[in-house]
Amino acid sequence: SFKSTRRGTPFTAQTAAGNAIRAVVDQGMQRAEVMIKGPGLGRDAALRAIRRSGILLSFVRDVTPMPHNGCRPPKKRRV
Repeated sequence: SFKSTRRGTPFTAQTAAGNAIRAVVDQGMQRAEVMIKGPGLGRDAALRAIRRSGILLSFVRDVTPMPHNGCRPPKKRRV
């Protein structure tokens, strides 16, 4: 239940990953396959939280979509 800018922090990613792992461990899951998508600070924090939980990881895969020079990206933001 994080709002606005707090959603993009590593702490939020760590909390969300911890909640998800706790839910599946309570159901009896012992092994997991982790696929991480997207850039950002939270991906490392989430993976760290998953590793610390004690669940066995069969593989960790980065599935971030990368264009092979497809569409032209939007112009850069000027703040």
